Amino acid sequence: MSAPGGTRRAPGAADFGPGLLRAVFRRHAAGVAVITARGRGRPAGFTATSLASVAAEPPLVSFNIATASSVWPAVAEAEHVGVHILGEHQRELAATFARPGADRFAPPTRWRPGPHGVPVLEGVLAWLVCAVVARVPTGDHRVVLAEVVDGDPSGAGRPLLYHAGDYGALGERGAPR
Repeated sequence: MSAPGGTRRAPGAADFGPGLLRAVFRRHAAGVAVITARGRGRPAGFTATSLASVAAEPPLVSFNIATASSVWPAVAEAEHVGVHILGEHQRELAATFARPGADRFAPPTRWRPGPHGVPVLEGVLAWLVCAVVARVPTGDHRVVLAEVVDGDPSGAGRPLLYHAGDYGALGERGAPR
């Protein structure tokens, strides 16, 4: 069977579009981060697997956020955001920040106001506070580019991963288990 552009699709391959993209990226293991911001005096945050290091000079990171997200208004207005790398012991925290309608900053979530008033989560492997430098429209999302202005890489533990729709950890040889 031929696909648009003359390429051939394997039998049983998913249709093109969002379904194919989701199916392929379910096979991609990604680190789990929580992005936080201060929006209209209240903390806001969401779980992200799209975090990427963009450049070392200046130190830039990027992440994606859906414009339909309840957190988007806070990120759209924020001058600074927090980036938190979660550990394998923080599956429930990742789920809380991914859950629509959840009170993400209520106990048992431990956090404090950090540099520039950004909510900083306690017990994470590492965190950054970043100044937002761009919000690039990309379909139904925005790619947020942010410059690192503060942080702490000293948390202990191993990273939390997201794979096949679930949270997991590295196996003994570095493979997701």
